[in-house]
Amino acid sequence: MMENVSVVTLFTLSGLNFTLVQRIILFLLTLLWYLIILLGNVTIIVAIIVDKNLHEPMYIFLCNLCINALYGTVGFYPKFLLDLLTSHVISYAGCMLQGFLIHSSVCGEFSILALMAYDRYVAICRPLVYHSVMTNQRISLFVLFSWLLPLNFMFLNTATLLGARLCGSHIHRLYCVNWMVSTLTCSPPKANAAVAYFNVLFYFGHFVFILWSYMYIIKTAISSKENRGKFTQTCLPHLISLIIFATTVLLDLLYMRFGSPDVSQNLSNFMAIEFLLIPPAVNPFVYGFKLTKIRNKFLNLVYIKRKDVN
Repeated sequence: MMENVSVVTLFTLSGLNFTLVQRIILFLLTLLWYLIILLGNVTIIVAIIVDKNLHEPMYIFLCNLCINALYGTVGFYPKFLLDLLTSHVISYAGCMLQGFLIHSSVCGEFSILALMAYDRYVAICRPLVYHSVMTNQRISLFVLFSWLLPLNFMFLNTATLLGARLCGSHIHRLYCVNWMVSTLTCSPPKANAAVAYFNVLFYFGHFVFILWSYMYIIKTAISSKENRGKFTQTCLPHLISLIIFATTVLLDLLYMRFGSPDVSQNLSNFMAIEFLLIPPAVNPFVYGFKLTKIRNKFLNLVYIKRKDVN
């Protein structure tokens, strides 16, 4: 590629140095995994929407968590599957869009996990005012802002890169990342760095808030058997989801900034996509098996189908 922004219309991505047979096998495995993600999350979403007994704050937030998983993965899997069968390139506009989708879904997940932590905090630590605090109007506003803020922040992050003069076109990753695009600019925009650091601090604040909430939740839960039951039933799935997601994102950030170039390509690829592989597939099963109402909903459906067959 020429080193002038006016002719850099394509970015080349890396990480797919495989034979044709290996590409086909990887394509089939990736497609199967993506179908599992789609099936698991769509099942949870439909179950919550259809069953009026699940129209409670905790399940509404869970529904949005699953929608966010579908939103984020659609920014990666279709393009990755296409790359396995064709050339590993992406247009400038496509790169900006892919980075926006993936980054905003990561921020959105932190926002929704923070809402779920707040909901459990009020339910366990302040049960007498739960219904007066978690009103339908407030829930709607919480959900609205959990989507608007990530979309707005990541739009600003992406917008600061638009029009920047590029001195390269090769991205050392399976997909586009705004930070790596900024490293290709001849003079990295200061606005992009400022917005990026603000976003990191803002969502790190979400993480601190979740930890603060769970300090009080655990303190209250150990005080009575009833609260311990609530914690095990409703907080444990959220805590598992948070630990998995935060760990995978943190490992990706640390590797992207400080990773060694001597690491094998396969390990590098896994580190880059683990937060797109594990949380979207695991979350529906964690919540589906642990939350009683959702589990009973599935068991009733299975029982009815078996009864109809017999």
